[in-house]
Amino acid sequence: MIVKNDITFVIADDHPMILKGLNDELISNNYNVVGKAINGLQALEHILTYKPTIALLDIDMPLLTGFEVIKMAKEKEVDTKFIVLSFHKESDYISQAKSLQINGYLLKEDSFSEIEKCINDVIQGKTYFSKSFEPSSLQTVSDDLKKIKLLTASEKTILKLIAQQLSTAEIADNLCVSPRTVEKHRSNILSKLELNGTHHSLSNWAIIHKKTIREI
Repeated sequence: MIVKNDITFVIADDHPMILKGLNDELISNNYNVVGKAINGLQALEHILTYKPTIALLDIDMPLLTGFEVIKMAKEKEVDTKFIVLSFHKESDYISQAKSLQINGYLLKEDSFSEIEKCINDVIQGKTYFSKSFEPSSLQTVSDDLKKIKLLTASEKTILKLIAQQLSTAEIADNLCVSPRTVEKHRSNILSKLELNGTHHSLSNWAIIHKKTIREI
């Protein structure tokens, strides 16, 4: 049986009214808020200090984004579970959340009852995405991430440079290889990502997914 008061939270949002509302809802529902933060750096400090059961974080915060906080906290091997609470529904944000293996992703339009559903699932070791997300969009993101994992280390490096909008010649110069080698890698990447065989389609895909690619 889950005892709410045993579940400790660090919450973070740079909008004071949202932070207060979230804090008040959690406390009125008998959860234990041990730390509140108005920016990413403060959130990270609270997580490392208090080691809460759950960190409930906004994505867009000053100093460090919610995703950056999660990545840095995970590098410190904390046992905290992470839920992001955001306005963002775009696939790139879902991709980043999945690539970081975030435990929950909620939207600020969600009711507190859905927040509680997410908390309960996360405590039980499940992953929870807001019901406002289209199941098809979540599946597409999962499929894309599986494809990225098929890439070799060299292909991932080249994909990152493509996402930075470097040309084949610039990538070759950057990596001290021949343009022909870069072209071969591009062809392999296109095949593994199951994109149609044009540079343009790969460049567009990389730019759309650049935030996720940066983390691979």
